[in-house]
Amino acid sequence: MTIKNGDISNDTNLESTPTELSFDTVPDSPELKEKVSEIKKVLETEDKKNVHIFCNLAKSFGGIVSDDLRREIWPALLELDPCKADPQPDQELLESHPEYKQVVLDVNRSLKRFPPGIPYAKRVALQDQLTRLILRVISKYPHLRYYQGYHDVAVTFLLVVGEDVAFQIMERLSTDHLRPCMEPTMEKTSHLLNYIYPLIHRLHPALCDFIERSGVGTMFCLPWFLTWYGHSLNQYRDVVRLYDYFLASPPMLPLYLAAAIVVYRQEEIFTCDCDLASVHCLLSQLPDDLPFEKLLKEASELYENFPPESVETEVEERSRREAEKCAEETRQRALVRRRQNNERNRHILDLWRQWLRIPIHNPRTKYKLLIVTASVAFGIYAYLRSSGQPGELTL
Repeated sequence: MTIKNGDISNDTNLESTPTELSFDTVPDSPELKEKVSEIKKVLETEDKKNVHIFCNLAKSFGGIVSDDLRREIWPALLELDPCKADPQPDQELLESHPEYKQVVLDVNRSLKRFPPGIPYAKRVALQDQLTRLILRVISKYPHLRYYQGYHDVAVTFLLVVGEDVAFQIMERLSTDHLRPCMEPTMEKTSHLLNYIYPLIHRLHPALCDFIERSGVGTMFCLPWFLTWYGHSLNQYRDVVRLYDYFLASPPMLPLYLAAAIVVYRQEEIFTCDCDLASVHCLLSQLPDDLPFEKLLKEASELYENFPPESVETEVEERSRREAEKCAEETRQRALVRRRQNNERNRHILDLWRQWLRIPIHNPRTKYKLLIVTASVAFGIYAYLRSSGQPGELTL
């Protein structure tokens, strides 16, 4: 991922390794135990095609509660049939994919996202399944580009529902919710991240102004959006709780949650220095004690009050300013490089001219020198041509 003044350009690459995921469990409260009973009753009596009921369960307090229940409800939220699994593709075909080596590297770095204490053989098997799961999706849809962070999403579904159903889920998400992230460039993703500023401004104008002045841009929330927060959270129970909610919500909901998180941390933000480094350092690290039930509710209310189309004009304007700023910075860097090349070229030519002033009295030596000079001149010309743009041979 290339970052310029806090904003994103070109290829995607999460610069930090994921934190070790804690799989510690917390005893269910009486309220959650009652909800488990409610969900089981719904599963026994309701048609799984009644998505509205499952969406309400996923978004209400506690979400789906347990992975056993998620195995049944997550596919239902996307209206998938777990019995209709695609056949496994040929392994050699998967290994021939251009992204194969990169996927393997990322999966090998995902050790901290697996439950601790599992036998080595099982962990290796899970990593192999994760690699195969990712490659199955991007092989079936060649127009989709793998990005670093995609594996953080895939591993969560793999751990909960297994490879075949995880493939169905990732297939659906990759062609819907995550589709903008899988473009050849980061242009669409960068545009979407700009939504957080108008949303923060709706909730807290002074806070929005402070963050804007810091120049932090949108880089801090890039991993949140690309990985549905899976890369940035330390608690497994928080990750799956968010996935409950996101599967039952519009694709933009993770960005509305980002705005809610930033506003929730307003006191911390106002106490730090108003500069890129300080604000980015604070915002990029998510605390373990964020009240996600409260924040998810606020994010949904924010979505209802200010749907994406209501702030699109502001987002377009911000994206336009960023593009102009990026273009100007690119132009300035090109000018600096050109000046440096010209200075270097002048220095080389000065040395060459001084060398040509050496007095030589032997005619044969002069003839040899002429040949050498012509060769050197041609070499310098070729060097100058390669150092600058066509038509920019400035001496």
